[in-house]
Amino acid sequence: MPVLRYFLFVGGALLALLLVANALLPEVPATDSVASTADPPVIRINSDRKWPERVVFDTSQPTIAPVTVAKASDPVAAPTVVVASPAVPVASPKARVREAFAQLPLSEQMLPVDAGKPAVKPPKRKLAKARPVQPPMPPAWAWQQPTMRVAQQPHFGLFGNTW
Repeated sequence: MPVLRYFLFVGGALLALLLVANALLPEVPATDSVASTADPPVIRINSDRKWPERVVFDTSQPTIAPVTVAKASDPVAAPTVVVASPAVPVASPKARVREAFAQLPLSEQMLPVDAGKPAVKPPKRKLAKARPVQPPMPPAWAWQQPTMRVAQQPHFGLFGNTW
């Protein structure tokens, strides 16, 4: 048990050195005692931070009750008036769609599909060939040498020492 022996010798040497230093060095007078006869100085801290003014609630006035609003029993629908300007003629939805497409620039318009051209076919996919099935591997313990079991000596003490 070399570690225990080390702590015993080093701890003993440090304790002996402490006792020798206490005997040889003079005692220092205690200047800072807990119970002082003089009053401690008053420390006042002034801050430059300005806090917001205090909010005062006047509770002498009565509280104001919320005003109740009467609900209408039958909501009257406002008449819808369509004013057609003479400059814009009223057109059917199909006509408006045609007009919107007519105002598109040529780059945004869809190109017509030629009926004579065949459609582009996607490239033919290649299929992978099936691999032959391999027999399964035996487990790792099946091809290792068997371990030899040996009786161990009992351990007494710390860190694996046998004495």
